[in-house]
Amino acid sequence: MKVIDTCLPGVRIIEPQVHADSRGLFAELFSEQRYRDEAGIDQAFVQDNLSRSHQGVLRGMHYQRQRPQGKLVQVLAGSVFDVAADIDPASPTYGQTVALELSGENHRQLWIPPGYAHGFCVTSETALLHYKCTDYYRPQDEAGVAWDCPVLAIAWPIKQPVLSDKDQQLKPLSP
Repeated sequence: MKVIDTCLPGVRIIEPQVHADSRGLFAELFSEQRYRDEAGIDQAFVQDNLSRSHQGVLRGMHYQRQRPQGKLVQVLAGSVFDVAADIDPASPTYGQTVALELSGENHRQLWIPPGYAHGFCVTSETALLHYKCTDYYRPQDEAGVAWDCPVLAIAWPIKQPVLSDKDQQLKPLSP
């Protein structure tokens, strides 16, 4: 497994080792010991989520206020433009983002520690996204930042995303 640090503290790109041959492929997607020792992820995962979306759908930028979730994100089929954002005004990297393509072809994972906002948009016909979370989902604790927030200035690959009613109501960060 290859671990790549990013410009945001703790946010890491993980490239699992994939064994492919004429029969197909095999990849270890998670091992508590290896991810702790090699990627520095020492938090327990308590919930796994699966999301399937169509091309042009943008989900995000989401976070939790009181009980933030760390997320290990991977696309199983299709492709997405995935983004982690530092939304802590006291942080030296406030407003900075990490963005990359996650796909069923490149097998990359993105580790997003608790406290960051996360979002993605689907760039293929459909995408199947799996993510492991370090805390339980609590609807009353969820919050978000507008997808087109000028502070974050995310270079989304689409101009007119398909948004949920809830995501259409999100506000930008304060400069």
